[in-house]
Amino acid sequence: MAKFLIVEARFYDHLNDMLVAGAKAALKAAGHQVDVITVPGALEIPGAISLAEQSGDYEGYVAIGVVIRGETYHFEIVAGESARGIMALTMDGIAIGNGILTVENEEQALVRADPKQKDKGGEAAKAALALLALKEKFA
Repeated sequence: MAKFLIVEARFYDHLNDMLVAGAKAALKAAGHQVDVITVPGALEIPGAISLAEQSGDYEGYVAIGVVIRGETYHFEIVAGESARGIMALTMDGIAIGNGILTVENEEQALVRADPKQKDKGGEAAKAALALLALKEKFA
């Protein structure tokens, strides 16, 4: 049994609730322990994962958040930089599933967040599980 940390950028409560539920369900179904922490926004997720990794308390992570395109360039910065930060940590050997939705509107987010539809939270958890298995294989 491994211990996973879900790091959520809680901005859209109803969407995050679905994403976290999907991620928790996938991790628990695989027999793992799960903790959840909340950070202010998607840009803070990679930093929080990095800090948690330094503690040695977790074997894997799931990043959860929702970024909906607005009228400014901020969407591109948040979407790109949060993904870049997570990818950098993954390249350092940390098992992370990226469940940060980057969508055009709330309708797209609802379909992707809902565990009964696209279940992107669950998919991100399964990605973290797959990366942890590879990490263990190559250790």
